[in-house]
Amino acid sequence: MRSPTLNIQANNCHNCRMSTLCLPLTLDVGSLDRLETVIERGRPVHKQQFIFHAGDPFQSVYAIRSGAIKSYCTSEDGSEQVTGFYLPGEIFGWDGIDNNNHKNTAVALETTALCEIPFNRFEEVSRTMPILQQHFMRLMAKEITSDQELITLLAKSSAEERVASLLISLSNRLKRQHLSATRFRLPMSRADIGNYLGLTVETVSRVFSRFQSFDLILCDKKEIEITNLPGLSSLAHKPKIT
Repeated sequence: MRSPTLNIQANNCHNCRMSTLCLPLTLDVGSLDRLETVIERGRPVHKQQFIFHAGDPFQSVYAIRSGAIKSYCTSEDGSEQVTGFYLPGEIFGWDGIDNNNHKNTAVALETTALCEIPFNRFEEVSRTMPILQQHFMRLMAKEITSDQELITLLAKSSAEERVASLLISLSNRLKRQHLSATRFRLPMSRADIGNYLGLTVETVSRVFSRFQSFDLILCDKKEIEITNLPGLSSLAHKPKIT
């Protein structure tokens, strides 16, 4: 089983297929050209390379062209709590807006290409483009909603519901990228999934095995094929399998 690979060679927003996800669809060519003067594109970051650390000054938000990012915070005892996973077309780094310092650490899960958007310059440009400002406000609101949904998920759901909800979330996000919603590679480890969902690694592995035995998915290490999308979606909102 093979999942699709992302090979995005974008020199600007005009030829980047992710731009329809991270930018307003109605942004005209002139506005896009002005935005181009703000966005910075560096060399791809490698697996386990950090984008920023908790406590770093907030300077930019980042749009992912290819690859995947994990964000996490560290408690006083040094333990790590995963706070999110970000895929191509998604923007991260909002956590620093509140007090001008990042609350989370962001690290690449695999080789990742980013667009860096310096926030002070973005604010200047967005004053002349209200539609861009409104779009980024919606993205920030979506981030808050996602955080609230995770809190609800951890408080009420069984292990099966939590894992199913994550797989359905990834499926929907990949579908928005016009990629397969049923065949994909997980960029994160089982340990990261367990940490994010409040489960042990053993529980995550056991749930994947159970999903496979119930013909909901096919699983080969990080390669996933959802064989019963309606069934898995239904499970994301129902009690554990009996």
